[in-house]
Amino acid sequence: MALFGSLATVRAQLAGSPSFQRTLAYVEEILRPGSAAYQRLQAVREGETERVELGDGVFALEQAYVAKPRDEGRWEAHRVYIDVQVIVTGEELMEVTDVSRLKVTEDHTPAKDLLFFEAYPDGSVLRMRAGELAVFYPVDAHKPSLATGGTGALVRKTVVKVPVASVS
Repeated sequence: MALFGSLATVRAQLAGSPSFQRTLAYVEEILRPGSAAYQRLQAVREGETERVELGDGVFALEQAYVAKPRDEGRWEAHRVYIDVQVIVTGEELMEVTDVSRLKVTEDHTPAKDLLFFEAYPDGSVLRMRAGELAVFYPVDAHKPSLATGGTGALVRKTVVKVPVASVS
């Protein structure tokens, strides 16, 4: 089941797992202007992604991109990793639905732990702003990186990949 909200809200729901504790400590740092993680993300060029190892199989993908129109988004899900998507600057829409409602069109597992799905018009929409995060489990198909208006704006975000096996 997807979780979303402020760091404090999500932290209260994920207490216990060392992998989530590690993840949330990193999220706290990257959301703090002036921190090394925040400065590193600000240096990521538009259209690029940088991988940062956090330990014990947890890693982050620090990204900068222009949010895209809804019709350019793709439904995706993962089997091995839980996504913790954190908006650091900017805002975007993310859609979410249960994977059981969708049909797989591309299966890039296990090499990339990535499934893509057919178009689906009825997902729930989250408006994610700077300082907010969404947690997507394997049952949560999601369509991230969507523009909030007619034109996309620059978003700086990190996606922390937490192994499912580490929180079971």
